[in-house]
Amino acid sequence: MSAAGTPGTMTDSSTGTPSDGRHGALARFFAEDGPAGSTGPSAGTDRAELLARVEELLRALEDGSVRAATRDEEGTWQAHAWVKRGILAAFRHGETVELDWPGGAVDRSLVPARRIGLGDGVRLVPGGTSVRRGAHLAAGVVVMPPSYVNVGAHVGPGSMVDSHVLVGSCAQVGERVHLSTAVQLGGVLEPVGATPVVVEDDVFVGAQCGLYEGAVVRRGAVLAPGVVLTSGTTVYDLVEQREHRGEVPEGAVVVPGSRPARGDYADVLGLSLYAPVVVKYRDASTDAATVLEDALR
Repeated sequence: MSAAGTPGTMTDSSTGTPSDGRHGALARFFAEDGPAGSTGPSAGTDRAELLARVEELLRALEDGSVRAATRDEEGTWQAHAWVKRGILAAFRHGETVELDWPGGAVDRSLVPARRIGLGDGVRLVPGGTSVRRGAHLAAGVVVMPPSYVNVGAHVGPGSMVDSHVLVGSCAQVGERVHLSTAVQLGGVLEPVGATPVVVEDDVFVGAQCGLYEGAVVRRGAVLAPGVVLTSGTTVYDLVEQREHRGEVPEGAVVVPGSRPARGDYADVLGLSLYAPVVVKYRDASTDAATVLEDALR
């Protein structure tokens, strides 16, 4: 899947850098024991070099040659701490400045909004959307207003970011994903080793879904409107009769559900707890909208 790297580019899953050796020096610079590690640059670090390395990182994130997280051969997603350290360095060593933005804006100087042009191959519809420096939008992505894509986020080719969507810092979105209206993908920069939210290829995320704290949605899954997931959420699979922790399996169709709360007090009041439920699995030839409509009937 493209989630392991941009089309035609192989990456080292341990570092998120291209396997051809590009950006290796950058990864070493922002390594934990390097001059710009978790405690900041050493006293002897040249500021001009630091700013140049931050700029190199932001450009690499934007063109997709570096990722904040990648998927290994076993399907496990790994966060790359050095990338997050570099992003944090951009905040730490930038200045708070006024930015040229409709209505005015004040933010850190090293991570302002990106300038998107025809050469990016992206449709960024006007109306209040902002894409921050260090965010990757692949060719064919459409972003409807107003939406926000934060630093370190990666959105794959052909994906739709609908109105009022947040793609949080370092969130990883695959190819041909549909993020419906008001979807929230939480961001994570600290702790640097924490896995971000991941939405793999060909996923349909219904309106007002919320994915937070490293939740993973596997390829081809469909989330009905209102599904909320974190890395600690239990997803109840009625088809396979099992439970999934913080992850939606490949091709699963998930709807919001509930289960009885425990205890005498809960019994008296008839209380229940939120519980996302897998009600069916997509066939490879089944359209996401069709399978969702059938599941909700």
